[in-house]
Amino acid sequence: MNTPHISTPIPRRRFLQGVGVTLALPALECQTPVFARAAATPVPRRMLLISNNLGVLPQHFFPKNKGAAYTPSLYLKELALFRSDFTVFSGLSHPAVTGGHSTENCFLTAARDPTRSGFRNSISLDQFAAEKLGQQTRLPTLNLGVNIDKANRSLSWTRDGVLLPAEDSPAALFRKMFIQGDAKQTAAYLKRLQDRGSILDALREELLGFQRNLGGSDRSRLDQYLTSVRALEERLALSGEWEQKAKPTPTTAEPKDIPDRARFFPKIQLMLDMARLAFESDSTRIITLMVDAFATPVFELDAQQRTRDGYHNLSHHGQSKEKLAELEKVDIQQMRHLRDLFTALAATPAADGTRLLDQTTVLYGSNLGDANVHNCNNLPVLVAGGGLRHAGHLAFDTVQNKPLCNLFVTLLQRLGVETDRFGSSSGSLSELHA
Repeated sequence: MNTPHISTPIPRRRFLQGVGVTLALPALECQTPVFARAAATPVPRRMLLISNNLGVLPQHFFPKNKGAAYTPSLYLKELALFRSDFTVFSGLSHPAVTGGHSTENCFLTAARDPTRSGFRNSISLDQFAAEKLGQQTRLPTLNLGVNIDKANRSLSWTRDGVLLPAEDSPAALFRKMFIQGDAKQTAAYLKRLQDRGSILDALREELLGFQRNLGGSDRSRLDQYLTSVRALEERLALSGEWEQKAKPTPTTAEPKDIPDRARFFPKIQLMLDMARLAFESDSTRIITLMVDAFATPVFELDAQQRTRDGYHNLSHHGQSKEKLAELEKVDIQQMRHLRDLFTALAATPAADGTRLLDQTTVLYGSNLGDANVHNCNNLPVLVAGGGLRHAGHLAFDTVQNKPLCNLFVTLLQRLGVETDRFGSSSGSLSELHA
């Protein structure tokens, strides 16, 4: 089918400047103030997604037997107090997501073949959930990192496969959540939103004429693009509403950043504390946290000892007893950070009389099943809290793995997203349905 010739095309630069910002819309839900809509919101459900891109030693993570009566592995003994609050999985992975370290950006997307020429990532679990749920809080999602290479690594990706840089400054995150700008700053921010919203309005008639002259295929592609633009307008409108609402009062002082990358564990603890604070203040309900072990140099094991090598070189241990001993200490300390997080969430009462842990699903895992050999099968994954029906050790075939996205679908459903598909899923994990 021939596409009609457009005699007076809109210059591409001008066109993209317009459609990349906003679009005039008929009456939509976004025209109802967000706080009026929030009054009918059910019990909040939250999700924290954590990944260490070098994983853990698998022989110390997975239990030898399955089911609710499993015998805890060395690492899971650290979580013994919360045995009934979490499920550990074996036999999960992403089909066709191979290539060693290149898979780290695909942990929450399941985009296939990340090493192929022209690879483009897909939308991540957190952004998919935010799209479906709409903006329920001041910050739709938070994407955090520890020692992260912000330009190249992230757990969070847009629908167009664009990396969303992680926030690695707890102080900046604190100010975003709690520090209110003065009247002049608020007015300036609202003016910027208004200016952005007027650009496409001015081009609206030209765009309608442009669209009428397109062929069917191009019209469909433009419709899809404008749909994402409409979503952007709703976010702009909500940003304006939130900017005029007072921020919550913090229960703690502003934290100090830890610039020393060698202080690996204090940095993890501080970022987990910030995630918990974000949930407690209802600043957001969806958080991702990438622990960038790959970018972590020689670091402190404790106050008296440092590792003999950077984290990446340690992970390629080659069965060295010295390296394995250090990695074991590193992994156990990370399990203890999870235990402390669960403890804090369990000790925090929620508005409906339950624990914050019951409202919060925490996923911990990695894109690598065994970093020593760059294996991407049988990924180490555990899920805690969230009001799920926890099943002890949920074991699947460790050779012919079940798609990890089946677990992701289950987590989305628990979060309130009406979907039965995400990424490479083939269903959900009914074993976890409460």
